[in-house]
Amino acid sequence: MSTLRNERVRLPYFLDYYRALGANHFLVVDNDSDDGSRDYLAEQSDVSLWTTTASYKRSRFGVDWLNWLARRHAHGHWVLTVDPDEFFIYPFADTRNLRALTDWLDASSIRSFGAMLLDMYPKGPLDSKPYREGQDPFEIASWFDSGNYMITKNPKFGNLWIQGGPRARAFFPDNPARAPALNKIPLVKWHRSYTYVSSTHNLLPRGLNQIFDEWGGEKASGILLHAKFLDTFSNKAEEELERKQHYAASHEYKAYAAKLKDNPDLWCKWSEQYINWRQLEILGLMSKGNWA
Repeated sequence: MSTLRNERVRLPYFLDYYRALGANHFLVVDNDSDDGSRDYLAEQSDVSLWTTTASYKRSRFGVDWLNWLARRHAHGHWVLTVDPDEFFIYPFADTRNLRALTDWLDASSIRSFGAMLLDMYPKGPLDSKPYREGQDPFEIASWFDSGNYMITKNPKFGNLWIQGGPRARAFFPDNPARAPALNKIPLVKWHRSYTYVSSTHNLLPRGLNQIFDEWGGEKASGILLHAKFLDTFSNKAEEELERKQHYAASHEYKAYAAKLKDNPDLWCKWSEQYINWRQLEILGLMSKGNWA
């Protein structure tokens, strides 16, 4: 399930990636795209498409649209909610499809599955390697921060709040507390009484947010590889800054626009090059828990 605007160049790889993982249907809201995204999605037999010209901001940044779709069409089903630049990685993803994961979660009476958003980036300026349609974005954006993360607990909803990584150090160096949240709960065994509150960062009822063990053990968790930082990002940031449809008066995109004028290189001497999910587990960024 996803909401998007003007993501045509990303869609072929995005859909194929999740098809290969075992997703059997896509629910997509297109918010007034004018780059061919809507026509392309309408041609896909496994995509149910809704279109709207309504305000992204007034829909609580698309959350209201997705909550409605989930309540109407996903009751009793496992639903994975991601953006077109987010790619879900979970334990044994190289050998077990999504159905294997959800079968294990069902058998374990687990209703929600957490994943940290891991910002990926290239080595060198963002525009040094053009992204082409259908390409694996991690052929270009193959690096990430293995540390530099801050974790607090949200007292109201009980979920962990994670910030840091390259966006904190490059775009919010003077105020890292303003950096975007990296905690996500993208996979949920949906019930019509559930609702996302703030993007996929937290849900109601609050018990769905208890995705990490607080007593010294480890619960299984995943990663969302975030392919935001490609050569397409500058134009996207300018467009979104002009539209002013994002959270907190688009302060995030204002920071992006200011920094992107310098054509930044997000790579640093502490950057790690992505290999596989086992590497991410060794680094403590995700866990297989007791799923063997």
